[in-house]
Amino acid sequence: MKKLINAPDRVVTEALEGVAAAHPDLLTVHLDPAYIMRADAPVKGKAALVSGGGSGHEPMHGGYVGRGMLDAACPGAVFTSPTPDQILAATRAVTGEQGALHIVKNYTGDVMNFDMAADLAREEGLRLEAVIIDDDVAVKDSLYTAGRRGVGGTILAEKICGGAAEAGADLGSLARLCRDVNASVRSMGVALTSCTVPHVGKPSFELGEDEMEFGIGIHGEPGRKRVGMESADRIADMLMQPILEDLPFRRGDPVLLFVNGLGGTPLIELYIVYRAAHRIAQAHGLTVARSLVGSYITSLEMAGTSITLLRLTDEMTRYWDAPCVTPALRWGA
Repeated sequence: MKKLINAPDRVVTEALEGVAAAHPDLLTVHLDPAYIMRADAPVKGKAALVSGGGSGHEPMHGGYVGRGMLDAACPGAVFTSPTPDQILAATRAVTGEQGALHIVKNYTGDVMNFDMAADLAREEGLRLEAVIIDDDVAVKDSLYTAGRRGVGGTILAEKICGGAAEAGADLGSLARLCRDVNASVRSMGVALTSCTVPHVGKPSFELGEDEMEFGIGIHGEPGRKRVGMESADRIADMLMQPILEDLPFRRGDPVLLFVNGLGGTPLIELYIVYRAAHRIAQAHGLTVARSLVGSYITSLEMAGTSITLLRLTDEMTRYWDAPCVTPALRWGA
């Protein structure tokens, strides 16, 4: 195992200390319990957005804390759900009179721990709504979930709802918008290599030089099948077809096309995949109105990609375009 770390049991803490040192103008970082919050939170008159999950997926979620996105994020241990006390402390720290929305990826530990934290927060008198993101079409159940996994759609929900919250949307409207995004988004991924969790010290699974795992999860959990290596155009087609078949897109629909890198894929390759996915979307009569290309949800150093397609409404487009200032996303501000 070759990694730029000091000790496996210090990875998350030392990374958070680095985040705090790098972005003191944007963020406040707490270590016990661990969470990241906006430096200006709680923002008066604004509903808060709180998310979180296992570390190892950076820049998700901590990289999306800031104006126009999340108010707080809770980083668990690598590939491990944050604890209820983390989530409660983060929620308590950023929530004002307008309440808070929890955006939760559909992994069993995440759902259970966010539920527990929400119950405790409500007992303290905080107003809380929660929306579960389950956009992955690869498998219905995995090692980590009951039902579909939450993947690329999570970032889109955080950005769109973050724009709406910044514009003053109330808590009920934010929850409704988040559910609308989740109902309109589908994702699928493929891995070309495994990744190594620091405290394990060896690859999570083995792939031959001519193999890829089709339908992979962001923790390295198995997908639909293991198949032979294909060209970028063929991989894009294999990912796009299940997405297009699952959500009844209509000709002329405006969509946001998101090609994500899983941590070990260079941007030049992601643009080759985007080129193919864009052509496939156009061939199906869709209008690619917005795009996102880059490594926004990773799985440590895993090589591979995921494709996410969101059917846009005017409301979603307006808030997607809203100004945003976070460590990982800065535009329009």
